[in-house]
Amino acid sequence: MTTIRQRRVGKGIEAAEDQPSEETNVKPDGKILPGPPGGKLWNILSITVGGIVAISLGLLTSVYVATLHENDLWFSNIKEVEREISFRTECGLYYSYYKQMVQAASIQQGLHGLVYDNKTESVRTINILERMNVYQEVFLSILYRILPIQQYLEPVYFYIYTLFGLQAVYVIALYVTSWLLSGTWLSGLLAACWYITNRVDTTRVEFTIPLRENWALPFFAVQIAAITYLLRTHLQPAQERLALMAVFIATFLFSLTWQFNQFMMLIQALALFILDCLDMLPTAKVTWLYIIQISGLLVVCVLQFFNSMILGSLLISFNVSVLIARTIQKNLKKGGLLSRLGKLILHVLLVLCLTILINKFIKKILNLESDEHIFKFLKAKFGFGATRDFDANLYLCEEAFGLLPLNTFSRLSSTLLFYVYGFVLFLLTVAAVIVAFRNLSGSNQVHFKEKKEEYTVTLKPDAAYSLVHTVLFGCLALSTMRMKYLWTSHMCVFASFGLCSAEVWKLILKCLHLYTSQRTQVIKYSIPIITLLYISFKFWPGIMDELSELREFYDPDTVELMNWIKSNTPNTAVFAGSMQLLAGVKLCTGRTLTNHPHYEDKNLRERTKQIYQIYAKRSPGEVHGILRSFGTDYVILEDSICYERRHSRGCRLRDLLDVANGHIMDGLGENEPDLKPSLYPRFCEEIKKNLPSYTMHFTRVFQNKTFHVYKLAKHK
Repeated sequence: MTTIRQRRVGKGIEAAEDQPSEETNVKPDGKILPGPPGGKLWNILSITVGGIVAISLGLLTSVYVATLHENDLWFSNIKEVEREISFRTECGLYYSYYKQMVQAASIQQGLHGLVYDNKTESVRTINILERMNVYQEVFLSILYRILPIQQYLEPVYFYIYTLFGLQAVYVIALYVTSWLLSGTWLSGLLAACWYITNRVDTTRVEFTIPLRENWALPFFAVQIAAITYLLRTHLQPAQERLALMAVFIATFLFSLTWQFNQFMMLIQALALFILDCLDMLPTAKVTWLYIIQISGLLVVCVLQFFNSMILGSLLISFNVSVLIARTIQKNLKKGGLLSRLGKLILHVLLVLCLTILINKFIKKILNLESDEHIFKFLKAKFGFGATRDFDANLYLCEEAFGLLPLNTFSRLSSTLLFYVYGFVLFLLTVAAVIVAFRNLSGSNQVHFKEKKEEYTVTLKPDAAYSLVHTVLFGCLALSTMRMKYLWTSHMCVFASFGLCSAEVWKLILKCLHLYTSQRTQVIKYSIPIITLLYISFKFWPGIMDELSELREFYDPDTVELMNWIKSNTPNTAVFAGSMQLLAGVKLCTGRTLTNHPHYEDKNLRERTKQIYQIYAKRSPGEVHGILRSFGTDYVILEDSICYERRHSRGCRLRDLLDVANGHIMDGLGENEPDLKPSLYPRFCEEIKKNLPSYTMHFTRVFQNKTFHVYKLAKHK
């Protein structure tokens, strides 16, 4: 097992300030009137200072997480095999393709090895560029080869520094989004500070560097910033085109770097759909965003050799359905309250039916089953019937796919983030309900007197989008802990925007009958500054202590295993074992695998379940036959899985296998009535007794405190 030890030697409502007033500085024809020269100079100065602060905070965040990574592992001092082992599970698998490309004789040969790969899955040739989102590794490896840096920078450092550099992009994008929403860069400063002080809940890049989300989320944040800018009113045509181009590029890069992009953008499309139905966003801009999402996915689909999982995504089916339904129902936004509500209900039902029909039609034509495990998991997770499906239960039993732990809120509250977020969320939700009701009832078409308009609650399109976005991604995070990083980062943006918004404070003071313009300005600056001072004084000492704490990577058993494999097995040897360990075997030794952690393929899932019979109650002959059918030469057994105690009964890997095989589980506790005792003992336990029925098929060739390696006999 891996441990980290101490070293032995010595982390809305309308915008205000910095923006021209959308009421007083606009001509009847929609053009913005130029402001006074002094105001223009002040805006330039403010933008310059705000930009410098944004870049500085981004770079500081990048250095911060890089330092934490170095301090935690002593990465600069450990051996190459230890560095590679530190890339756990699927991280190691993705990094192995970067290493493969860097070490290839030429770029062409490296690409050929990825397109015709026969080492990731034994007795199969697969296209890695089609199956996995590894174009970032390809691009980075090519960049490393053509730049004159090989003598000064090792490949692994070029890789990890790029990921840490993307954290700078991430923080700058969050900063800019908050700045655009509130109108002041002080809001961006507060958002960035909250992101850093809540690092445990906003990112995990320092210990899961190659994970796909660490590549994708910075581009997602850039996309949200571009959408926020696009939804501003009174943009010039050139500004709109630039914003749309930025949204498309960010959407494309986000889609290219993460296999779960379609599910995240589906939630984003739902947010756009809700706001469009409530007439809170310009329909033309929403249509462009639907088209951009589809276009970005289709371009990625082409680059991934027409990956069928992309073509069969719910996102494409949903967006196409919305566009078709809108064409059918042309008078959706006309009529009174009851009329519009009736039309909306029909519209939602039409979109839902079309989405299901189109999606099922595409999957039927393509014979697509790659993502069925996700829907089985969701069905079981939300209580639509129990399941014995091995793949679904494998997800259900992992803590990362469980509900968001309650201690998350206590950590977020310690920085005041959750309190401010809840406060702003409540205010903007009330405002959104009022605006939505007014839009549906048609009262937005009534011309109010100026005095009445002054007291009308309004919600700008960008603030409305941010509100629905945070609500939907909040629901996702609450249901699935692994997805919390999509919510908590935007939580920093949303809370800081509300705290720095002049219109939010204006609304509150008017409700309390305390409103004056001067008082609003004082509060909108003083409260954020006091919050920043509180965060600085409370968390700065802890950050300094964290940066001074020095630890060291320590996993001698895995290092010993990898060194033995490299020294004592042929390069063509095929290894079977757990998905997590085999990713490291491929990275550290280059040997061929039977299975791996990239689970988005039906054949691989079935293969993995078969390989995992080494931890089930099966006869040695059956296990030997299964392993040899996949060309296995060596099998690695792990005591941490065979005698697992991390999960409770019913969620241990051996329990999942027993239930899937129709066998009763080990230990005290209830079993379902139709489960039967197995005729054979557990394979991973019994093989260690060296009984003749086992030794005729398996010969132990290596063992230490954690791992046992057996060579398979090649007789039929």
